[in-house]
Amino acid sequence: MFETLPDPKLDGIIALMQAFAADPRMGKIDLGVGVYRDEAGRTPVMQAVKQAEAHIVATQESKTYLSLAGDVAFLDTMEGLLLGGAVPRARVAAVGTPGGTAAVRQIAELVRLVRADATIWTSAQTWPNHAPLIAAAGLKSRPYRYQDGAGAMLDRDGMFADLAGAAAGDVVLLHGCCHNPTGLDLSVQDWAEMAALLDRTGAVPFVDMAYQGFGEGVNADAGGLRHLAARLPEVLVAASCSKNFGLYRERVGVAMAIVPEAHKARLAGALASLNRQNFAFPPDHGGRVVSTILNDTALKHVWQTELEDMRTRVAQNRRTLAAALRAETGTNRFDAIEHQQGMFSLLPLSGAQVECLRADHGVYMLWDGRTNMAGLNSQTIPVLAQAIAKVVA
Repeated sequence: MFETLPDPKLDGIIALMQAFAADPRMGKIDLGVGVYRDEAGRTPVMQAVKQAEAHIVATQESKTYLSLAGDVAFLDTMEGLLLGGAVPRARVAAVGTPGGTAAVRQIAELVRLVRADATIWTSAQTWPNHAPLIAAAGLKSRPYRYQDGAGAMLDRDGMFADLAGAAAGDVVLLHGCCHNPTGLDLSVQDWAEMAALLDRTGAVPFVDMAYQGFGEGVNADAGGLRHLAARLPEVLVAASCSKNFGLYRERVGVAMAIVPEAHKARLAGALASLNRQNFAFPPDHGGRVVSTILNDTALKHVWQTELEDMRTRVAQNRRTLAAALRAETGTNRFDAIEHQQGMFSLLPLSGAQVECLRADHGVYMLWDGRTNMAGLNSQTIPVLAQAIAKVVA
């Protein structure tokens, strides 16, 4: 039966993880995998999460099934975290998913149900898994310009010119904050212009929110999404709690559709049906941790403090690396790193230079130069700066 099954194409990030694990060199540096690491190189369980889990263990009396949409308390708290009251609850249909990846896939499946010929517009530089997820749902995608040729700024003119060609019923995939992989985010004015453009064209925004809290702060990072939700009749959302709650393994996500009140019940039913066809009931433990934290004033304060510490540490890594690269290279070629946001930047390096970093210096980053700023510390920053200076010399 399986003789004709082709060998799967290995995901680039997974391949990089495997290559790093197999590398016997001491002092190797992993800047490819998108996880937060502290100064000691660990990805710790947050204290707020530990306290919430202790409470759940002590008080939970059953592990029986909930609804196909998941725990209502989790969905309500995620609505508040993401939308902040920007729209009435009567406009929001949501379901839990196994992580943000499944949320993206479920939204793509939802689009296919209602408009199989829709084009999903994605930024030219985007998360590597966006295109496979869209294709697996049977949809076509098309890029729009995003990062400028120098790699330092957002190509606003190119972005808006390309998206002016989106048709009514097409879907425009936007990174809510901390753009992966460029670290280049839309400004408040950009979000306003985006809302106006989408209103004119009739294209539907699809906001992928994977790093809320790592840019300018929890509420500021959701500002663009909230503006779109308040301005437009339809908005699609996929969100993850992997990064901002450190719940990577627990697979905590939400797929959300913001629609006119008259359509909410139909959208909620469609999303629940898609869950049933795929994984049935979404995981509960991680979502319950999130709702326990967000519904407890003291725990929420602990979480906010921890997340802010993580955010400011990543920003400090950016400043320190930019300064080290200026000193080592004698140029301002990498200064943009300091002003970008979130966990990633797309370094202006060629594929050959990235390979040289891996082969000669034990530095692992994605083939396109995507670098995890949250994976650096005070010991590895000077090592990385010296290695980059050597390969670009």
